[in-house]
Amino acid sequence: MAGRIREDDIAEVREKARIDEIVSAYVTLRPAGGGSLKGLCPFHDEKSPSFHVTPARQMYYCFGCQAGGDVIKFVMEIDGLGFTETVERLAEKSGVQLRYEDSPGGPGPRTSGGPSRTRLLEANRLAQEYYAEQLLTPAAAPGREFLQQRGFDRDAAETFGLGWAPAGNDHLFRHLRGRGFTEKELVAAGLVAEGRGYYDRFRGRLLWPIRESSADTIGFGARRILEDDRIDAKYLNTPETALYKKSHVLYGVDLARRDIGQTSQCVVVEGYTDVMACHLAGVKTAVASCGTAFGDDHARIVRRLLKDHDEFRGEVIFTFDGDEAGQRAALKAFQGDQVFAGQTYVAVEPDGLDPCDLRIAKGDAAVRELVARRVPLYRFVLSHVVDGFDLDRADGRVDALRAAAKLVTSIRDRSKVDAFARELAGMLGIDPADAQREVRRAAARAQQQGQQGQQGQQGQQGQQPGQHSAQQPGSGPAAPAPAEAAALPMPDARDPRLQLERESLKLVVQQPQLTFAAVADVDPDDFTHPAYRNAWEIIAAAGGPRSAGSQWAQLLQEGADDLTVRRLFSALAVEPLHTQKEPDQAYASSYLYRLQELTAQRRIADLKSKLQRTNPVEEAADYNRMFGELVALEQHRRRLRELAVGER
Repeated sequence: MAGRIREDDIAEVREKARIDEIVSAYVTLRPAGGGSLKGLCPFHDEKSPSFHVTPARQMYYCFGCQAGGDVIKFVMEIDGLGFTETVERLAEKSGVQLRYEDSPGGPGPRTSGGPSRTRLLEANRLAQEYYAEQLLTPAAAPGREFLQQRGFDRDAAETFGLGWAPAGNDHLFRHLRGRGFTEKELVAAGLVAEGRGYYDRFRGRLLWPIRESSADTIGFGARRILEDDRIDAKYLNTPETALYKKSHVLYGVDLARRDIGQTSQCVVVEGYTDVMACHLAGVKTAVASCGTAFGDDHARIVRRLLKDHDEFRGEVIFTFDGDEAGQRAALKAFQGDQVFAGQTYVAVEPDGLDPCDLRIAKGDAAVRELVARRVPLYRFVLSHVVDGFDLDRADGRVDALRAAAKLVTSIRDRSKVDAFARELAGMLGIDPADAQREVRRAAARAQQQGQQGQQGQQGQQGQQPGQHSAQQPGSGPAAPAPAEAAALPMPDARDPRLQLERESLKLVVQQPQLTFAAVADVDPDDFTHPAYRNAWEIIAAAGGPRSAGSQWAQLLQEGADDLTVRRLFSALAVEPLHTQKEPDQAYASSYLYRLQELTAQRRIADLKSKLQRTNPVEEAADYNRMFGELVALEQHRRRLRELAVGER
């Protein structure tokens, strides 16, 4: 439209476009006192919130980068728009009817020759409505069948705005031309392509609308359904446009944004159907990248939603397939782990099912349990590196240490290196000091290689993590038979964090008759190290200490298939107990009750964490149930403490 927007209309937009609501579409805000709100600045990377919004004055300011202004300035800066386009967009959202004057120039002439953002958004909105209507037609039966096979009904399709692109060349083109859009606008929106003529970009495919956190549709993801589709690619996405930039977009963020902020948790999955499966199963914090790997720009989006900074840390949970591609994705995520101030985890289904297939096979609860069983990302990655080596061999352990140490040196947050080195030592069953020394040597080698340049780097490319000379053909004796394999790491006997677990097992192995009173309620969950857990499972399978005979230790050793656990039983049988006196029943019982008390404390901590993330009003039933469980657990813990002290 010609002319400039009237000044009084611009003033009305500034007044009615609530800055806290607009900013909240990009930044998770929380009260900062004095009527202000604060969050992570969207204009520069930071780990502590310095970005403040004052709704009463309709202003924002960052004390870190000094960005500031009113609501119009914010949208111009965050979306890269001109003044006029920004005012038009805000006017549409706030219900202001704009009037234009005939005089040229003015406060905000359009800064580009392309269509306005408002027009591009409107074209995508109408396209989404059109595609959704087409999904109900007979021609879309293959698309509906695909959704039904994956457990998605009509309500699910409507919730996520799914649609169907007709198989013809120009159905959408003609529809939108009839609504007043020009060829230039439709091409700029990514909906239409130009060759010998104009044709629909998506044809004969099932479509997912891709939306901004504000719920505006900015593009589409299209899945191949028909066998005669001449394009082999399973998925096609909207090309890069003024609206859609795949490295800055997360599918499902419009639905997940508020839950991510409230729970301080974000689940990153690998596809559109996985996002749908998670949300429908109750994991409403799931998002996915669109047509590209999860990268630093995606991480910045998640951090803003999580309120991820040093004062308040959230958690990011990645789900990966169990195949080789999934391992590569996990390694890439690990290398970018330091982008987050909070904790990163991995959730992998043992059978290798992704969330969508898992929901089909085992139901909604299985998807929730998948997320609940998450493990730290660094532990997952290091374990898979270590698993590529024969830890029963001395050279295998050395090679495993070198490969994993090289990975640890890639961590950008140096404060975490020593902790990861100690974890690595536990996996390999070596002294933590040895692991830390190897990590330092690996860092020195990496620095030296960097100084030597490309030639030095190429000389190191022959050996990759998970490969070593001991497993090359003809380089040494064959690996042990499966019955002799050592799949579990040997726990460090001197690790103070595991002392209670080790001493309890020693008592059951060496003095089984002293443990009858307190051992009845011990279970595998009381042991956090996998080797100790496996040892207890073998004890339980053998009938427990009441079944102990003269060959008790030997019986337990023979019941172990894992070589590490067999050696562990040997150590437990001969290692001195931590007492100078002859142990009695009170001594043994105190250890076993304290072991169970520690488990209760872990469960209490987990339950308190869940309660903090549960809204007592909106989720009253879950909140009250968990609160009751917490009270019972606290009573159970106190009783175990009394038993441990009283029996001493």
